[in-house]
Amino acid sequence: MTSSSHSTDRLPDDGRPYDGLILGASLATLDAGAGYGEIADAALAWRDGRIAWLGPRAQLPAPPEALAAQVIQAQGWITPGLIDCHTHLVFAGDRAREFELRLNGASYEEIARAGGGIVSSVRAVREADEDELLRQSLPRARALIGDGATTLEIKSGYGLDFDNERKMLRVARHLGEQLGVRVRTTYLAAHALPPEYQGRADEYIDAACAWLPRLHAEGLVDAVDAFCEGIGFSPAQTTRMFEAARALGLPVKLHADQLSDLGGGALAAAFDGLSADHVEHTSLDSVRAMAAHGTVAVLLPGAFHVLRETKLPPLDAFREHGVAMAVATDCNPGTSPLLSLRQAMQLSCTHFKLTPEEALRGATVHAAKALGLAEAGALRVGASADFVLWDIRHPAELCYWLGGRLAQRVFCAGRQVA
Repeated sequence: MTSSSHSTDRLPDDGRPYDGLILGASLATLDAGAGYGEIADAALAWRDGRIAWLGPRAQLPAPPEALAAQVIQAQGWITPGLIDCHTHLVFAGDRAREFELRLNGASYEEIARAGGGIVSSVRAVREADEDELLRQSLPRARALIGDGATTLEIKSGYGLDFDNERKMLRVARHLGEQLGVRVRTTYLAAHALPPEYQGRADEYIDAACAWLPRLHAEGLVDAVDAFCEGIGFSPAQTTRMFEAARALGLPVKLHADQLSDLGGGALAAAFDGLSADHVEHTSLDSVRAMAAHGTVAVLLPGAFHVLRETKLPPLDAFREHGVAMAVATDCNPGTSPLLSLRQAMQLSCTHFKLTPEEALRGATVHAAKALGLAEAGALRVGASADFVLWDIRHPAELCYWLGGRLAQRVFCAGRQVA
């Protein structure tokens, strides 16, 4: 194994000890364009929530006890904290009964007519108060964190009116505060048409655009998303939502080309979108547009798996044109009840034939790009001290094992969160 070019970097020494120092594990820094960035028998130190030193333990500038208030002896591997860049984990109830009905032959239309589908999630969210919604969402967030996630993107989209979209975004913020992890909130009012607006989709988009400035003013919105699809909203309606976001200086993301090619990838790119997500039906023209604008392709193998899809995203085209590919859980009650980003990485290898290195980069480096985060996703001096100590002998094991607990310790901004 080779050491990173950053092996002896450290922040200017002001005489203060590091807050923490972990010794002995191997590092996968991912701080280069290719490879794991391996450093064997390494040391990683942090101060004030940021990485202050990393490199081979033998190159530490002084004995460990003289450098840090807390010294941790470790074995295994340390990677950057995982970043789940697409979730809907704030919801109430579940749709397990629908899962069973589908397997017994019920169609989507039959389930919807019986009050199921997304309408059932909307009803459950509207009936739950903020405390109850938080109570139900906490275990899901804890599961993701326990398996290595230190950053969670959380969308609204099951409220579909001002008060309930606000409630969802507030709960997402509370999750980050209570669990000590980074949360990025995404406004997804353009997720589905609520029952009270049936047949009036344009009026609903007008309303959703009007809610956005109020929610943004409360500090509840980091980005704006939409579901651009035949069963969702048209490209024209999505454009109106994105124009409202742009007027506020908010970045956009898009549920794009999941079920058909409506040019969603190109639409996201036209607004310099952070990401286009799902992308199973994305065309070569959209791939080229995404490449030109730096828009990340977010792969969601959980939904692909649960829905038993067969249409693969244009993976070779993404590689050929240099489109970064992120991996996320899409944790949601209907199509991806997935509570492990590491399992999503495994599914991306199985279904999409990503390599373990591609999958790990997808859940760290490229996921950070999909959220516009410069301070996370790789281990380097000055970055946020988000890292996971894993009980593994090689990073490929993160995509090899199906289930089980591999994370020994999870740190976000230098604080242990799991």
